[in-house]
Amino acid sequence: MVRDGESENIMKVIGLTGGIASGKSFVASVLESCGAVIIDADLLAREVVAPGEPAYQAIVKAFGKRIVRSDGSLDRTALGRLVFADAAARKILEEITHPHIAKRAAQRIERERVRGTPVLFYMVPLLIEANLTTMVDEIWLVFVNRDVQLERLVTRDAIPREEALRKMSAQMPLNEKTAYADVIIDNSGLPEETAHSVKIEWKRLLERLSAAGS
Repeated sequence: MVRDGESENIMKVIGLTGGIASGKSFVASVLESCGAVIIDADLLAREVVAPGEPAYQAIVKAFGKRIVRSDGSLDRTALGRLVFADAAARKILEEITHPHIAKRAAQRIERERVRGTPVLFYMVPLLIEANLTTMVDEIWLVFVNRDVQLERLVTRDAIPREEALRKMSAQMPLNEKTAYADVIIDNSGLPEETAHSVKIEWKRLLERLSAAGS
């Protein structure tokens, strides 16, 4: 996003979000195949919690050695199980990691702006919950109905339905997120149907950018 008063290398930043097991990564892969630049907050999250990083030290201090593997890296599975079961623990983790992720994302976004990239997608699962919407110019939401989301999560993570429901309840329901979305990608159907929808929206986006620049 380019702020008021900035004139060079205007770039549109689109927040790509959804819910757990909604298919954000699939949609991102389709956009990437169309030529879009993607910045993935989950990848940034892995970077900022690497051993030696400030966030890593703070997490170990907050949660102890129980979430550290024998090689010194974080046991993300154990940490995830802990925070999804405990809202207070989840809040502590988010307070530690979110500022570091946001800083790194801003650096990557600025790098693309300098390169002259006209549009990029910042993929953030908790874009809305973490109040990061000011970082983007518009929001694309990957939507699935609740039953599909539950079944996909159970299958993907090989977990009981009760655990899947706990994970889903830790996020804002997708039905509520639709109120924030400028574009909604329905991923409840077949992958080829979703891919077709994404390509249509990508084409519309390029047309909008072209019209704005003419």
